[in-house]
Amino acid sequence: MTMNAAYIEKTGAPEAIRYGDFPAPTPAEGQALVRVKAVSVNPIDVYLRGGMVPAPLPLPYIVGCDLAGVVESVGPGVRRVKSGDRVWGSNQGLAGRQGTFAEYAAVGEEWLYPIPGGVADADAAAVALVGITAHLGLRLRAGLAAGEAILVNGGSGGVGTVVIQMAKALGARVMATAGSDEKLDLCRRLGADDVVGYRDAAAAERIREFAPKGLDVWWEVSREPDFERVMPLMARRGRMILMAGREARPVFPVGPFYTRDCSVLGFAMFNATPTEQRAAADDINRWMAEGRLKPVIAATLPLADAARAHRLQEENTLHHAGTLAGKIVLTIG
Repeated sequence: MTMNAAYIEKTGAPEAIRYGDFPAPTPAEGQALVRVKAVSVNPIDVYLRGGMVPAPLPLPYIVGCDLAGVVESVGPGVRRVKSGDRVWGSNQGLAGRQGTFAEYAAVGEEWLYPIPGGVADADAAAVALVGITAHLGLRLRAGLAAGEAILVNGGSGGVGTVVIQMAKALGARVMATAGSDEKLDLCRRLGADDVVGYRDAAAAERIREFAPKGLDVWWEVSREPDFERVMPLMARRGRMILMAGREARPVFPVGPFYTRDCSVLGFAMFNATPTEQRAAADDINRWMAEGRLKPVIAATLPLADAARAHRLQEENTLHHAGTLAGKIVLTIG
């Protein structure tokens, strides 16, 4: 049996992605075979496809981490899901696993979560990796509490849009930065209490007005964190979350850091255990069902346009094109 899939035979530019026949998987023990309905694109997909991140890839390699779809069948020992269940998940295409940009994917049941009633496949796929990432950073790493002040530096991106909504759901006061009036308006609509352009000469002053005692959490999405800028704006015991910038080697202001009892917390979503990710998924599902969390989808394309989607993501992730506010989703069928 074959299926349509977007795959690479070797790492390279977005044009290395081919679309066509690929052997359909058979679910092994502990796996479910998912008929994929929607997938989304993430920066890590760009890094893996381009060979920028050393990783074991089962060439030919199906790209993609996220998916939403319907369970077609299950392998031996599966207990959490059954045929006909609508599910979403992430963490595929990593650790030697095939990705999700295909009509079918064989996925370990530990990485699958139910799609709440009334939630569209595209939304479930779009929230997957960014939602789990946001939750891990806010709850597991930063321990964000109600009433605390958080700044989301890059609030209009795929992760940032979800961080704003989750932080509000957790009862925090949220300020966000973005690069244009349109993107600042988006941050406001998502619930940010205040916004400021990151190129605004008065940004530091605006942040101090928002959080006179300092920021409890600074969520950094840029690939070049500026610690000299951040530390004077932090509260005592403030926490800075880092989730990007593999090649960054910034200057670090030790004095302002340790005298404020601050913490810099780095993390990568794919290092989290299945149990940690499931706890995140449970909250994500609850907030989506309640209408308190909805991913921002910037572009929707058919799976056959996977190379085009990767080009768009790469232009924004690596070359700062600024043409995306939210996620790219690809649909199947």
